Amino acid sequence: MIHLSIKIKNTVMKKKLLLVCCILFALLANAQKYKGLAMTPPMGWNSWNTFQTNISEDLVKQTADLMVSNGMKAAGYTYIVLDDGWMAMERDSISGDLIPDPKKFPHGMKVVVEYVHSKGLKFGLYNCAGTKTCAGYPGTRGYEYQDARFYASLNIDYLKFDWCSSDGLNAKESYTTMSKALQTAKRPIIFSLCEWGNNKPWAWAKEVGQLWRTTGDIANIFDGIKTFDTWHANGVMTIVDMQDSLRKYAGPDHWNDPDMLEVGNGMTVAEDRTHFSMWCMLSAPLMTGNDIRKMTSAAKATLTDKDIIAIDQDAAGIQAFKYADKDSVQTWLKPLQNGDWAICFLNRSSTTKAIQHDWKSNTVYDSLSAKEFNAVKNMYKLKDLWAKMETGNTEKIFQTVLPPHDVVMLRLSK
Repeated sequence: MIHLSIKIKNTVMKKKLLLVCCILFALLANAQKYKGLAMTPPMGWNSWNTFQTNISEDLVKQTADLMVSNGMKAAGYTYIVLDDGWMAMERDSISGDLIPDPKKFPHGMKVVVEYVHSKGLKFGLYNCAGTKTCAGYPGTRGYEYQDARFYASLNIDYLKFDWCSSDGLNAKESYTTMSKALQTAKRPIIFSLCEWGNNKPWAWAKEVGQLWRTTGDIANIFDGIKTFDTWHANGVMTIVDMQDSLRKYAGPDHWNDPDMLEVGNGMTVAEDRTHFSMWCMLSAPLMTGNDIRKMTSAAKATLTDKDIIAIDQDAAGIQAFKYADKDSVQTWLKPLQNGDWAICFLNRSSTTKAIQHDWKSNTVYDSLSAKEFNAVKNMYKLKDLWAKMETGNTEKIFQTVLPPHDVVMLRLSK
């Protein structure tokens, strides 16, 4: 509440004060999301990629236990998010509230949330802007404020909001309504817009949510399209191709989301490494979608690599850009805080490629961040982040051999 007790006789001063107050109240009225909840891209686990609607109380508890014991929590994975299928097929006939499926969650959802919180983790749920979720469960259309109050009563920390059964709806209006409902419920909840990029949410969602999907669903393939009965999903590289022009819209507390991770879900170790590297270069939310109970040591090593995660979680929050694309080898650059840079050489082909990069012939100025990489004026030391070794400096041409579908990722420091 703002109290004004000063008596102002000057008419001009009164008008100026009135104008300032109007602007201030307008800004407060237009605030639609809790600020500061995602100053770096959110990290966690989501149930959909592996389990779809086959979820349960036991699965959540086992996952929470393992995230603590296997080093994922220590690496930064904070959120456990239950995707579609957590609720019963009908709302409560009297209150209209959503009902957690009593067979999947026999002790209710509040107990599950409290268990996750007791492990030092945070908890999220899923719903949809339409009348039904993508799996046919009750959607939120017409229940936005009621559902927001319900989520707040459960003390959840994250809401993923999908876009099925939304014919005739305006995306910006629908997501803004839910964002305002979450504000009204007075519980700080990260709002993840899963609108698939159809209505260019990057152009309007900065004040609505903390992250927004830029594409349709991801598939556990390196490149191309995976076709299902009535829809399709995109391979990792197919999604990467959609991201480069969107970097100006991302930053602290407002992130482009190229969808969840498929690390550990059937690709090769090299492809998983490339997938994870590119998501970190793109400052993407890191929501892993594998079965943590059956995770291989290779998948765990990829997902918990602190040097790679540090590139994603860099406080500057600047998304990478594609600097070069030649003979199926792409070069991506990402400005970091304190004048550091990350560079990723990506081999998209099925054959081994020789890499040769002359740092002094490749001065870079990024107009978006106003950051310059100039190896003529400054010498940078190189660290190969996956190999865990210092690999010289920018006085010498960088040379290596890059296997198919693999990456070399370096951190350059003055």
